[in-house]
Amino acid sequence: MPKENRQKLQLMRARITAAAARLMAEDGIVDYALAKRKAARQLGAASTHALPDNSEIEDALRSYQSLYQGEEQRERIGLLRELALEAMQAFADFRPYLNGSILNGTAGRYSGIDLQLFTDDAKSVELFLLNRKLTYEVADERHRVGDQARDIPVLRLDWEGVALNLAVYPSKDERVTMRSASGDRLIERADIDAVRELLAEDWAAK
Repeated sequence: MPKENRQKLQLMRARITAAAARLMAEDGIVDYALAKRKAARQLGAASTHALPDNSEIEDALRSYQSLYQGEEQRERIGLLRELALEAMQAFADFRPYLNGSILNGTAGRYSGIDLQLFTDDAKSVELFLLNRKLTYEVADERHRVGDQARDIPVLRLDWEGVALNLAVYPSKDERVTMRSASGDRLIERADIDAVRELLAEDWAAK
């Protein structure tokens, strides 16, 4: 590829990265692939080679939030982590783990709480919700568990005004490495004790 074309591609990639980060921060888009596609359309990008990877967008998102949403972002993350801990305590029997944007600190204005639950009786989670008269929807999502891509049931409900997404895995998967849908990076997760420590750090920083 000629040097001039490479430079144009790099410039478009940088513009898409910045635009996707802004869309996630301001418009509440939580899906990286959707943010990339929308940003590329807005900028008239013709080549898929210009699309950045998720880690590039996440770095740009952190920078954008720090620059334009500093105090608001810190307060939002603290509140969402408190709600996440409450949810984890409620679902403690299913060995919950927090993952996603609330854990890594990039949650936007409309981000939900993402929990992983582990049980050999997936229906017991639904029974738990029904017994507490909690309305929910369920759908299968393609998740990467270890080296396999599998359909995992995800229960969605409202938790004190915030979307709560419960991905229910078999117990044997608790110690298995989870990866992003594309398989290019590990999914970080934290148990109840780790989330408590995060909150303690948040409070100490105030």
